[in-house]
Amino acid sequence: MAKTQSAALERKKLMADPIMVTTIVVLITFLTLFILYPLAILLVDSFIRDGAPTLAIFREILALGSFRKAITNTLKVGFLVGIVSTLVGLLFAYVEVYVQLHTKMMSGLFKVVSMLPVVSPPFVLSLSMIMLFGRAGIITRHILGIYDNNIYGFWGIAIVQTLTFFPVCYMMLKGLLKNIDPSLEEAARDMGATRWKVFTTVTLPLMLPGLGNAFLVTFIESIADFANPMIIGGSYDTLATTIYLRITGAYDKQGAAAMAVVLLCITLAMFAVQKYYLEAKSTATLSGKASRERMLITDNSVRVPLTVMCFILALFVMLMYICVPFGALFRTWGRDFTLTLRWFKEVFGVYKGFRVFRDSFILSLISSPITALLSMIISYLVVKRRFKAKGFIEAVSMLAMAVPGTVLGVGYIRGFANGLFRTGVLKGLYGTGAILVIVFIVRSLPTGTRSGISALRQIDKSIEESAYDMGANSFKVFMTVTLPLIKDSFLSGLVTSFVRSITAISAIILLVTPSYLLITVQINEFAEKGSYGLACAFATILIAITYGSVVLMNIIIKYFGTSRKVKSSEE
Repeated sequence: MAKTQSAALERKKLMADPIMVTTIVVLITFLTLFILYPLAILLVDSFIRDGAPTLAIFREILALGSFRKAITNTLKVGFLVGIVSTLVGLLFAYVEVYVQLHTKMMSGLFKVVSMLPVVSPPFVLSLSMIMLFGRAGIITRHILGIYDNNIYGFWGIAIVQTLTFFPVCYMMLKGLLKNIDPSLEEAARDMGATRWKVFTTVTLPLMLPGLGNAFLVTFIESIADFANPMIIGGSYDTLATTIYLRITGAYDKQGAAAMAVVLLCITLAMFAVQKYYLEAKSTATLSGKASRERMLITDNSVRVPLTVMCFILALFVMLMYICVPFGALFRTWGRDFTLTLRWFKEVFGVYKGFRVFRDSFILSLISSPITALLSMIISYLVVKRRFKAKGFIEAVSMLAMAVPGTVLGVGYIRGFANGLFRTGVLKGLYGTGAILVIVFIVRSLPTGTRSGISALRQIDKSIEESAYDMGANSFKVFMTVTLPLIKDSFLSGLVTSFVRSITAISAIILLVTPSYLLITVQINEFAEKGSYGLACAFATILIAITYGSVVLMNIIIKYFGTSRKVKSSEE
């Protein structure tokens, strides 16, 4: 009863705050207009023809052998990548948490490998794979003497996606392993169980929900991936590439919409299981922190083989990334290895590199602070406020995580090019830089929101309530109390949003017009033409920009972040 009265009082207090009410209304409008509306238009396009509901559109696309094949291909790649990425991620996480590493270099190498896929364009590894193992590859042709190797297709996509996504599993599983109480495993060891027995009967059962969570996250990422199948897929079509070709090649917008709905249904189903079942189960299984320090494995029979496997794989990933700048410095990859700056000169000369980087940089720079601020506001409302629309705001803002970029791109084409907004304020949105900025915001919003929610849950509510008691309004409290306390999460969200925006490809490739030249679109175009020198030159500069942004963020947080102030005050 008291809890109900408290909630009612808080809602009444909220409604009396015009700034907060306005913020909530603006947020609901934004989320509805730019997330729900495009998806609703896709559903309408898929089920409505000539003003009447019909299943004919779905029957037509399902009758296409190419579409049925694309579904099968997508699921095959998704399951293989999900399983292998989870196993490799588990191997790296286990070595990091359980095994005594004799050098800091190994731990540092793992951290670099886990960060590279985050700060690099999504198709860098595809470029490297072609340059190392293609018909003119360094390893296949020049080292092994194989002249007819075909890296394109199922195995090419699977290997590249595994190397791209396993660091995500590694980061997720490392946190879970750290939270397992060592006393549970040591009790089994004291009773005579071998390390393998302890792992299979104690550690693994505790991790099963987390493993399922990692698998589903990777599976969703894999089936939604557009860039890698587009570059290294060859004739092996997936759903994402089939949708793209349907709308750009066949100009069948309704067919593309129906295909997008099929892909969306698969990703939403997996996202629902991951988010509302496995994630909750994982949290319930491993709650809190380990009670004490873990005794690390020093037995060479275990330590050496596991460490060597991780080291070899990490070096291979590093080799793949190092391959890209070298690809930009050689005159003709696979034939003439004379060092040259020709490709960089052409990037900034013939191919308008300054304009490409300017457009990409400005649009990403506009979207990133808006995304970071929106993420923190949504996190604040979800964690610190009670109102009826809270569940709607949280669910819709996180929904973008489950929507593949290709699906969102088709939704924006159908929704803003010839949807409801043929007149009015949003009439001229399609084809402008504004719609690209909005897509960047929508795609990055879930990541920032999750980070903000985690940070805000650690802040005592009484800190903000004391500011309210002193007469501050909600805007003043948020800007002067809440935001400074979650400064690290805000800065992290700012840079993450910038990196995700400047490296985005799947949604914007359907929305970009000749008015704007974007880096990732240029890289994709040159890679498809086989101009690997130019593609590598653009990719090298892009990696330098994104990596520099992350390094700058870490420096700022180290010297000006919240944790620095807390440490200083303790001293």
